[in-house]
Amino acid sequence: MIDFKDWKKLDIRVGKILNVEEILNADKLYKLEIDIGEKRTIVAGIKKDYSKEELKGKSCVVLANLQPKKLRGVESRGMILAAVDGEKVVLLSPEKKVRAGSKVE
Repeated sequence: MIDFKDWKKLDIRVGKILNVEEILNADKLYKLEIDIGEKRTIVAGIKKDYSKEELKGKSCVVLANLQPKKLRGVESRGMILAAVDGEKVVLLSPEKKVRAGSKVE
């Protein structure tokens, strides 16, 4: 359980997926370029649930203040938030149009 004080430390923002690329020899991973008020590269294991065409232009929710992590040689600077519905991964996204970079509180 996370307390409210720790919750306030999380930098959660609305993002817009600008570009989607395959990662060589990675069955589950995409390299995403996402606008969260600044452009970020994020590696996400959502390849089996989404095509590149479904993702490009999609709004999503991003945890932005994680330490960068190298995955398959690509530096990932954040995490896309998702839920599991049965066996399918579903990206969290705002119901209405919200400007990329808007804070989620």
